[in-house]
Amino acid sequence: MAITHRPEATDLDRTPKSRWRWLFLLPLFVFVGVGGFLAVGLTRDPEKLPSALIDKPVPAFDLPPLAGREDGGLKTADLGHGQVMLVNVFASWCIPCKVEHPMLMRLAKEGIPVVGINYKDKPEDVARFLAEMGSPYQKIGADRDGRAAIDFGVYGVPETFIIGKDGKIAYRLAGAIQERELEENIRPVLKALTR
Repeated sequence: MAITHRPEATDLDRTPKSRWRWLFLLPLFVFVGVGGFLAVGLTRDPEKLPSALIDKPVPAFDLPPLAGREDGGLKTADLGHGQVMLVNVFASWCIPCKVEHPMLMRLAKEGIPVVGINYKDKPEDVARFLAEMGSPYQKIGADRDGRAAIDFGVYGVPETFIIGKDGKIAYRLAGAIQERELEENIRPVLKALTR
């Protein structure tokens, strides 16, 4: 009986098996990485989205008035000039806009200047909306193509910006103004800016 000598496996013989193991583990690493990014994203509050425009001048825009209004529309030159004001981006088709509307009415009655950017709306729909709900807006610009909203960095309606006396954006709220947001964030910013 002949004894055959089995040579030991060399590093070259082991390499394909090692590669296969790493290849099987690669999807696991990708899954864990993507899962980590998603987990971090889900912990963030969408109403506290950062804005690259904070402490920067209001972007240049010039919007026509809504049909039937004689306020001249809204443009960059209308903001700031020694007065703190709110810029509210809204639409008649937006349910959260209807939810926050009483807060805007309250602020307007308290003497806070509120102006509006009407986002991609039909003139007859926004006219009906304001007739039914009342108008807190001193001026409204019709942003029919959404360009001004893009320049402001708007993710979706409603969004509200507080503009300082110097014409710079001091605060941004993505989403509807709720009672808590009004008392804990908006009022303190308004108070600090009006000193």
